[in-house]
Amino acid sequence: MPIKNVSVIGAGTMGNGIAHVFAQNGCMVHLIDVNAAQLEKALQTITKNLDRQVGKAIITEEQKAATISRLVTETDIKKGVANADLVVEAATENVELKLNIFRQMDAAAPEHTILASNTSSISITKIAAVTKRPEKVIGMHFMNPVPVMKLVEIINGYATSPEVSETIAELSKTLGKVPCVVNDYPGFIANKILMPMINEAICSLYEGTADVEAIDTIMKLGMAHPMGPLQLADFIGLDVCLSILQVLQDGFGNPKYAPCPLLVNMVTAGKLGVKSGEGFYTYTPGSKELVVSARFKK
Repeated sequence: MPIKNVSVIGAGTMGNGIAHVFAQNGCMVHLIDVNAAQLEKALQTITKNLDRQVGKAIITEEQKAATISRLVTETDIKKGVANADLVVEAATENVELKLNIFRQMDAAAPEHTILASNTSSISITKIAAVTKRPEKVIGMHFMNPVPVMKLVEIINGYATSPEVSETIAELSKTLGKVPCVVNDYPGFIANKILMPMINEAICSLYEGTADVEAIDTIMKLGMAHPMGPLQLADFIGLDVCLSILQVLQDGFGNPKYAPCPLLVNMVTAGKLGVKSGEGFYTYTPGSKELVVSARFKK
């Protein structure tokens, strides 16, 4: 069955980006969030990002208008998924929250509907187990910012059917993305490799091996990374990094994934990176200047 109607649950950074991409590529999209103000903010963000694409001649004004016309907002999950061919959950990276949402999705969505999660680390098998359609549950891990980043990490749970996996891989291609299919183990591939690197960078700072600027500059200039690991951690959110490392540590039972004490302290203190205005760097609205946090200056 072709996927024409898509529901996206969660109107935060990832959710609005996912909704944007599906609507831009011809799908009717219901963007769902219990917070009406968050939905309004998401529409403003999508419009702003579409304007940026028009300014760069990536799309036309007509394509922008058509994209917006395909977007509908909804605060009720039951109504929002009633006609969906695919539901993509993009809520906060919290196990119990996601399981609760999937129970509601499963109960309200049509029988044919595929249920996907944008989780970056939580077990798809565990999520699927709370539904009555585990064969139709899959991971669809988009990268931030969604309209720009090409990768979609597709995660097959233990019961995900080959047909569903193939459908989601082909759908990702129609969105202009590159699908990479992986199996369901803690951290999948992206974060199983990325998070230990970020954690090691934080440990290097914690141990005094080098300062923030040196660590990020070495990785940018020496390893051709577009962004240093400490800046990337700020961008992802230090709370998210901590959560993923804890999933890896619990899932594998291996101390090599134990989060650095500095990371734990920063999250406890509310220094979460870009979202809180301070992490390893300080962020001022409207400024693109990269300023090391006073805490870590020489």
